[in-house]
Amino acid sequence: MSDNHYVNDKPFDPKSIEVLTPEQEAIYLAPQRQLIWWKFKRHKLAVFSGAFLALMYLMTVFAEFLAPYSVESRNSDYTLAQPHDVNLFHNGEFIGPFVYGYDKELDLEKMQRIYTPNRDRIIKLNFFCSGEPYKFWGLIEADNHLMCADINEPVYLLGSDTLGRDMLSRIIYGARISLTIGLVGIAISFSLGIIIGGLAGYYGGWVDVVAQRMIEVVQSLPTLPLWLTLVAIMPSNWSQVAVYFAITIILGLIDWTGLARAVRSKLLSLREEDYVLAARLMGASPKRIIGLHLVPGFMSHLIASATITIPTMILGETALSFLGLGLRAPTVSWGILLNDAQNIGVVALTPWLIYPVIPVILIILAFNFFGDGLRDAADPYG
Repeated sequence: MSDNHYVNDKPFDPKSIEVLTPEQEAIYLAPQRQLIWWKFKRHKLAVFSGAFLALMYLMTVFAEFLAPYSVESRNSDYTLAQPHDVNLFHNGEFIGPFVYGYDKELDLEKMQRIYTPNRDRIIKLNFFCSGEPYKFWGLIEADNHLMCADINEPVYLLGSDTLGRDMLSRIIYGARISLTIGLVGIAISFSLGIIIGGLAGYYGGWVDVVAQRMIEVVQSLPTLPLWLTLVAIMPSNWSQVAVYFAITIILGLIDWTGLARAVRSKLLSLREEDYVLAARLMGASPKRIIGLHLVPGFMSHLIASATITIPTMILGETALSFLGLGLRAPTVSWGILLNDAQNIGVVALTPWLIYPVIPVILIILAFNFFGDGLRDAADPYG
């Protein structure tokens, strides 16, 4: 038998192998969550959109503090007043943020009030000050506001509505309803979509047939007439809180079908993989296999679906409230605020009544950009 061997007896040369740089070593050793974060940070537009969405949702928490006035505070002397212009200098002298008070007169030909800035009436804007009292989330009494003005003369940075209420304050309060309705609705939609789609894709057979027929029935129903029917059956004596949750449930029950079909198709292709068979042989339950092995395999698609579904639900609530079929006054949402802008003549004369559509557009764009970044980052090895 030969004594030959294949061990190299030459001295070891460290330069003969590739030496990883600290950056390369950090990438190779980083967990998946770290890789996702690093890749997401490179998507600058997604990072900016995420920060914007975080600020908007933080605004809903501190709406009472950020809004200059309460949601129902009104001044009948300043109905449909145009937005005040914020100035810093008066006659060449710096005096800080201020606005000019309005002189009012009635135009009998057009039958509308005309507001003219009076340069002799200066209204200074104060920050982190005491103003109109309120109850924080209906629990804690306080009067601290981010911005205050002279209590004897209101300041409308975004104009006032037909009852003399501050549009800026009502837009801030309206975000609390319009933004949270998407989160509650998507919780219902995702639960139904993942459960029904997951069972159909994992088991197949009669379970898949029943699930597919359910999806086809729901998708065949026309959306707008379905909304009209479901909203019409709500009792008129329901509180606005009950109507709010009913709207979220309706939106959730309508929007789960697309996700269910996507989950089903993915699970049909992944359930035959070797790692799924190994999990079955080790005694893992179907619930564990679907939740821990299959669903994370297409997380990027779920993230993309979520970031599309949330703005869809926000638009759904806005459309229902705009048509007078969803939430109703005195509840405030962006759709209810846009209800005052249905008349084209009103919009032509008082364009600030359509300002609530601006945050709706910005939120929709932010969710789409944020979803693009998360979808790409969820596959860090791609």
